[in-house]
Amino acid sequence: MYWQEAEREFADDVVARETLPRTFERSAERNADRSAQRYKGGVHDRSLVTEGVLPPAPDGEYAGITYGEMRDVVRRLAAGFREVGVDGDTRVALYAKTRMEWAQTDFAALAAGAVVTTVYASSSPSQVRYLLEDPGATVVVVEDRDLLDEVLAVAGDLSQDLDAVVSFDDVDAGGLDLDGVALGADDVYTLGELHGLGADAFDAAAYEGWIDAVGVDDLASLIYTSGTTGKPKGVRLTHANFRDNVTQCYRRFADRPDRDPDAPGISAESTTLSFLPLAHVFERMAGHYMMFAAGATVGYAESPDTLREDFGLVRPTTVTSVPRVYEKLYDAIREQANESPVKARIFGWAVDVGRAHHEADEPGALLGAKRVVADRLVFSSVREALGGEVDFFISGGGSLSAELCALYHGMDLPILEGYGLTETAPVVSVNPPEDPRVGTIGPPVVDTEIAVDGTVVGEEGADLAGDAGELLVRGPQVTDGYWNRPEATAEAFTDPDRLPEDVTLAGTPPEERDGDPDEPWFRTGDIVHLRPDGYVAFRERAKQLLVLSTGKNVAPGPIEDRFAANEFVEQCVVLGDSQKFVSALIVPNFERVDAWAETRGIDLPSGRAEACRDDRVRERVQEEVNRVNGEFESYERIKRFRLVEEEFTEANDLLTPTMKKKRRNILDRFSDEVEMIYAAE
Repeated sequence: MYWQEAEREFADDVVARETLPRTFERSAERNADRSAQRYKGGVHDRSLVTEGVLPPAPDGEYAGITYGEMRDVVRRLAAGFREVGVDGDTRVALYAKTRMEWAQTDFAALAAGAVVTTVYASSSPSQVRYLLEDPGATVVVVEDRDLLDEVLAVAGDLSQDLDAVVSFDDVDAGGLDLDGVALGADDVYTLGELHGLGADAFDAAAYEGWIDAVGVDDLASLIYTSGTTGKPKGVRLTHANFRDNVTQCYRRFADRPDRDPDAPGISAESTTLSFLPLAHVFERMAGHYMMFAAGATVGYAESPDTLREDFGLVRPTTVTSVPRVYEKLYDAIREQANESPVKARIFGWAVDVGRAHHEADEPGALLGAKRVVADRLVFSSVREALGGEVDFFISGGGSLSAELCALYHGMDLPILEGYGLTETAPVVSVNPPEDPRVGTIGPPVVDTEIAVDGTVVGEEGADLAGDAGELLVRGPQVTDGYWNRPEATAEAFTDPDRLPEDVTLAGTPPEERDGDPDEPWFRTGDIVHLRPDGYVAFRERAKQLLVLSTGKNVAPGPIEDRFAANEFVEQCVVLGDSQKFVSALIVPNFERVDAWAETRGIDLPSGRAEACRDDRVRERVQEEVNRVNGEFESYERIKRFRLVEEEFTEANDLLTPTMKKKRRNILDRFSDEVEMIYAAE
């Protein structure tokens, strides 16, 4: 494909191999007067605003700062970090939700020479202790008073002393409980106070010296796996891992000379809305490092619950997110359309037209005319509700339903699905804007070599035949291993001479990317299919393949994905490991179920638990299960299911912070329901 050669040859000021703080400095120099960050007023008690460093934003509205202004903040925060003892041997832990100050602090700590380690804002006290102690963090940056109190509650139990704690928001250090903590009130700062220290001490030559002292192969960050299974492992990611992945993805999305000028891309003209956890590698690279390297504008959502409002205020051109958010967003769009029977019918007709038009090789005049009407009646309003400027979405962090993806494409809101892992910083492959293919995770990005090991599928994986198996990866974005976990590191890699003879290779070989032919392969643990067109299709996590007692292998992900756009099913988890047949736990869409019952004069029980036991509800959901079953082989079909009233969320520990299902926790939580499913056997 011509564009793959073009992206390999493409070069501009953003394409470079350098440290992350140097990337930010160069981008800020090029884009000094451009908008860098936008932040919402009335949401946080920002100490940088209180100290007069940044202007306040009106309540419920956005204010912004330029790259030149952001650079001033980052430089002074870096000097402030040095004043409290941060240097090249320091691990700085960032424990906060995604917001403007997270980005500023990250660049500042890196410029000061530190390694940044991250803690999810939703972490439990035991997780906070582990995520501070394992990396040996001695400086902690928190969001507000609540998270500061949580750090102080575990600080006395850490094997290391804390040198300083910094809060984004204003806090009263005099009222803190410091009993048993080797930390004085003078060691607790607001970000505004840290900035003040740095402003007094800042020296341009010294600052340049700190950045120059950091090498591209030096450790930049420890990012802990989200823990769907086992204790989180700290993934070692260097400046080069991140920076090379920025270049790889930018080459795929940049406004290259070979591309149509009207084709969407990422440039200094782009605006994104950031709301995924910056503690996770996906948003850290795609919504943070790549955007700032390109000179784009990053707006920060108030929260995932205010996305519709924030889309309208920020008017992003591109957004990175995970499949669950696209599912919820589509549910909200459909729910609004269901306000009346007429609107619901029009919406359903328009969606069918849009999908047919997108999937047709040659739509024809009649379908084209219908598409124009559908756009005028429905799709234009949907796009306007999302700010009216979205060129494309990027999806990662999990498997996206092909049906749902096609629906978005049909509305002229294309989702470009990609694939990656924390260990690959993170992007391995992603669909290109000029040639997206629904149902795939795109071809590998530049300078990435992949191998597909079919031996892990086995004889009963005939449905995964062809170039299918476990995905192996090597390239400059791949980690060198886990923090203080040599055994886990050894298990994660395999030597080239140990590959099966029938392994399928693709991507960029070592001789074309200045790589080492003896470089080990990282085992992703994911089952994929390498298509003849060079695109990769994701199938399932190898550990989550269901092996029935009959010997058949079943990938639950594709089955669950078929319910993603279903109006009666909110969530579905497919089960059956070591059992004779496949089953499922299903969370109904109770609002849609209630509306359905009302239109048919059915008086349902008022409680959700009672509704789940109602035969009429079960029969209605059974119709949806039957519809999905028709798309799968007999042994893959859901034979039995139980309806459960509790939605899987991060708050009840059934989803990770990036909204992946915690299958082990779900099985434990609903063990009685699972037992009932298989009891009759």
